[in-house]
Amino acid sequence: MADNPMLAFVRVGQDYPSKRPADERNEDFAEIARAFAVEKAEEQASRCSQCGVPYCSTHCPLHNHIPDWLRLTAEGRLREAYELSNATSTMPEICGRICPQDRLCEGNCVIEFSGHGAVTIGSVEKFITDTAWAEGWVEPIRPLPDRGQSIGVIGAGPAGLTTAELMRVRGYEVHVYDRYDRAGGLLTYGIPGFKLEKHVVTRRVERLKDAGIVFHEGFEVGRDATLAELRQRHDAVLIATGVYKPRAIRAPGVGAGGIVDALDYLTASNRKGFGDAVPAFDDGQLDAAGKNVVVVGGGDTAMDCVRTAIRQGAASVKCLYRRDRANMPGSQREVKNAEEEGVEFVWLSAPEAFLGTDRVDGVRVAKMRLGAPDASGRRAPEADPGNEVRVDADLVIKALGFDPEELPRLFAEPDLSVTRWGTLRIDHKTMQTSIDGVFAAGDIVRGASLVVWAIRDGRDVAERMHAFLKAKAKAAPRERVAA
Repeated sequence: MADNPMLAFVRVGQDYPSKRPADERNEDFAEIARAFAVEKAEEQASRCSQCGVPYCSTHCPLHNHIPDWLRLTAEGRLREAYELSNATSTMPEICGRICPQDRLCEGNCVIEFSGHGAVTIGSVEKFITDTAWAEGWVEPIRPLPDRGQSIGVIGAGPAGLTTAELMRVRGYEVHVYDRYDRAGGLLTYGIPGFKLEKHVVTRRVERLKDAGIVFHEGFEVGRDATLAELRQRHDAVLIATGVYKPRAIRAPGVGAGGIVDALDYLTASNRKGFGDAVPAFDDGQLDAAGKNVVVVGGGDTAMDCVRTAIRQGAASVKCLYRRDRANMPGSQREVKNAEEEGVEFVWLSAPEAFLGTDRVDGVRVAKMRLGAPDASGRRAPEADPGNEVRVDADLVIKALGFDPEELPRLFAEPDLSVTRWGTLRIDHKTMQTSIDGVFAAGDIVRGASLVVWAIRDGRDVAERMHAFLKAKAKAAPRERVAA
């Protein structure tokens, strides 16, 4: 066994880091799971079967070398495990925390299929990189010699930050423009601390700043500069804004007070965690304390909202979702966590009307049933007449997902081509938009998706931009406007 520490799944059961008790974690926004001890991480990593075709890697958007760094972990070679993990991902400890492993790597683990329970890949990934930060193994970025070319990155979310890092490593001058006062996008202001503590994001951003990447925070393209002006400043531009336009609910009374968008609610909560002044929270509009809260939606954003409301001291929290549990898009682990914390899920339910005069005081809920499968393959929900119920509500949070903003109008660039869904149209070979030298990646291209896919897109577009800029460098250099 000393020569081969693997295949322990036949005698060692699946085990995740222990979660803090629900009544304890409901009192704060700290992450809910304790860290693995090194012995436990090594033990769980040793359960990997080292199968010939690693489905965990093939189903990871980044194609991380998962069996290899699991073996290194099992052998106690943690620094090597970190270096291998870091070779394919710019944010391994973030993915380890927030990726839906049950749908990706762990959900496709071979020993999961055999009934032994998947290797706890995400928890080990988090452990490896957290250990690397604690031990000082995360080295500064060391850029190659200056190439004399610069890029502008619009959007400081995971796609933009990944591209910024990889292009800086190659020796380019990099400027990142973001509308918020802190970098990170949804990592900073969308995802609550109980899933991703904010120092985990800020230390990544600080590493990028230390490498000479220039961040222009509180910068809105279209207000502070047009896209055309940014093109004059830089040799190439990346649009990685994500998608932030909330999807609407069409129902009577939806405009009443007390009905808010999920991102407004989550941003306010995260800002309070930073110690910011948030008037809409302080006056009670975006604070769930003492209220009957209803969240509409079944994705991960809805799970973030219900669990945040619990921590804010809501009197009750209900989640309405029009399909059943098996057909919800959000992580089943998140549902379980929410239920442990006191959230009530009302399956096969949709808002028919919002009740109240000036402010909402209830929701008339139509019960649903599942009909024939829709285009996605899931059974489509349809109303079940005669089964309407009333649910009390002082605060309703709409968490139905996000669509792209109208970037051609916002960026004052009518030549920027979009698809019928409003996402940016790109040439998938070059990842360029309809405008030469303007690239796009992440959710603004693929629609609302996972952080790990944004990182993958950022990695891919960095390769395309690098090839473009190398070809461009053969031409005579032009004088740029100072950024």
